[in-house]
Amino acid sequence: EVRLVESGGGVVQSGGSLRLSCAASGFTFSDYFMTWVRQAPGMRLDWVASINYDGENPYYEASKKGRFTVSREKPKNTLYLQFNSATPEDTAMSYCAQGDCSGENCRYRGQGTQVTVSS
Repeated sequence: EVRLVESGGGVVQSGGSLRLSCAASGFTFSDYFMTWVRQAPGMRLDWVASINYDGENPYYEASKKGRFTVSREKPKNTLYLQFNSATPEDTAMSYCAQGDCSGENCRYRGQGTQVTVSS
């Protein structure tokens, strides 16, 4: 059974930083691209970033470049998302997903971790 468990969310002040984690189990982690998506209040699920099998090629939604960093740690079967210079627009439920997907087409994703940016 594919299991994805996000953690690391919380309240951060504008301008602050946060690192989210996603613990993966139930599948061979290194066989899959991995993805972060997020959903702001009242909005659709949006793609944030993805990363390839070995972590050498991360790629980002255009507006996220430079402020977000996706990485993975294969021995720990863990995916990360670090973001800096937080703004209230980053307030969202963030999810990790298995595979190279962009939102509603993600077959497996976790329960999410809430990020709230206070102004």
